[in-house]
Amino acid sequence: MHFAVNWLAIVVAAVASMGFGAIWYNVLGKQWLSAIGKTRDQMNGADWTPFAWGFAVQLVTAYFIALITPALFGTTDLWNGILAGVHMWAGFVLTFLILNHRYQGLPWRLTAIDGGYALAVLVIQGIVIGLFGGVAVPAAA
Repeated sequence: MHFAVNWLAIVVAAVASMGFGAIWYNVLGKQWLSAIGKTRDQMNGADWTPFAWGFAVQLVTAYFIALITPALFGTTDLWNGILAGVHMWAGFVLTFLILNHRYQGLPWRLTAIDGGYALAVLVIQGIVIGLFGGVAVPAAA
């Protein structure tokens, strides 16, 4: 079995999802801060490490969308990329957000904000990876 992915698609997908995240949390920033029980002053805006970690995990997420899309659906195209993202969100991301937020006693609005973000990111990444298409793998000799 050969695991070929389009690395350019993965990087573009990660950049696109970081851009989306900047917009999402700027629009919903007040609601998000309220849901986590903090003020803007309590957040360390000078700390760049969350953004570095964010980009790193976006790369990992995009890699796995690129990896599993053809495994699940036989080919990497726009629709299959979207489906892979939605399936990953529903099967893994949303379920763990709900589980963790319920145990932590966090408000449902935080689950909605973070869950909506995660769904959009996985769909955006699936779109980018689907538009780039799969990598041609040479036939085994």
